[in-house]
Amino acid sequence: MNKPKVLVTYRIPREGLRMLDDLAEVIYPENERFTVEELHTLVEEIEAAITVFGIPFPDELLEKSGSLRIISNYGAGVDNINVELATQKGIVVTNTPDPVTIPTAELTIGLMIALMRRVAECHYKLHSEKGLKWGVMENLGRGLNDKVLGIIGMGRIGKATAVRARALGMDIVYHNRHRLDEKMERELDTTWMPLPGLLQTADVISLHTPLTKQTHHLINREAFDRMKPGVFLVNTSRGPVVDEKELVRNLENGKVAGAALDVYENEPHIPEALLKMVQVVLVPHIGTATVETREEISRAAAENLLVFFRGGKPRNTVNPEVFNKD
Repeated sequence: MNKPKVLVTYRIPREGLRMLDDLAEVIYPENERFTVEELHTLVEEIEAAITVFGIPFPDELLEKSGSLRIISNYGAGVDNINVELATQKGIVVTNTPDPVTIPTAELTIGLMIALMRRVAECHYKLHSEKGLKWGVMENLGRGLNDKVLGIIGMGRIGKATAVRARALGMDIVYHNRHRLDEKMERELDTTWMPLPGLLQTADVISLHTPLTKQTHHLINREAFDRMKPGVFLVNTSRGPVVDEKELVRNLENGKVAGAALDVYENEPHIPEALLKMVQVVLVPHIGTATVETREEISRAAAENLLVFFRGGKPRNTVNPEVFNKD
């Protein structure tokens, strides 16, 4: 019996894929990724694909794939896949939300501290400028203790961020499409607010929403207009959740005191205006970039395929309705 073929579209840690060796034939890129032309050839003969967050899996490949049965996405967000089209074609789509939670929350807190305490700014100036002023009234930042943190998107990462921020003495309010139950709110010591109220209340806003049609440019001109003067913004979710042009405008006019970004509207492009601002902390989409996490995500992506090929329903299926199709 021929083994099912699994296409890994982009290089990821191979160790986590070893569990597939006995069950499947893994097609792994020799270079960083397969070219579009190679993908068009390979997609006709595969039953499964492992795709990577932020790297689009084009619609034409979904349309062309005759034998593709499941896509296991390496990462929590699945905005790189047309899930609606995959569902129409009966293709299962899974993700790997569990391994990404803690490292992304850690980065969020790290960015918050680097931004508000001006760590990144002072680091840059010490390395690049002579005569940086030292003194009692120099390089003053803002403390996190007693500040109101507004979390938009209280899923796994939002909750993990809330726990860590609370330990630093921050007061937590949140907005989520579905409100948490009272028990969870008590455990997290947090209060739900409608989005307009959160924007008007928070000293720091941290974004943790998936990218959907509804959340695209969720933080737009109207949202910025509602924010408190001197607010800080942290985004470790998806770049297009924020209208970058409006972010730049509000940084330039001082409405937003500073921003810390791990994600951007058109990655890997970063607007020149943001690159020039000392009150902006920028990192290259490293929310899950630890050795341990990237290997764990590989294992989780492979585990989704193992469960499927053994006749089960992967726990992290994002379109479970596929299993109800005739």
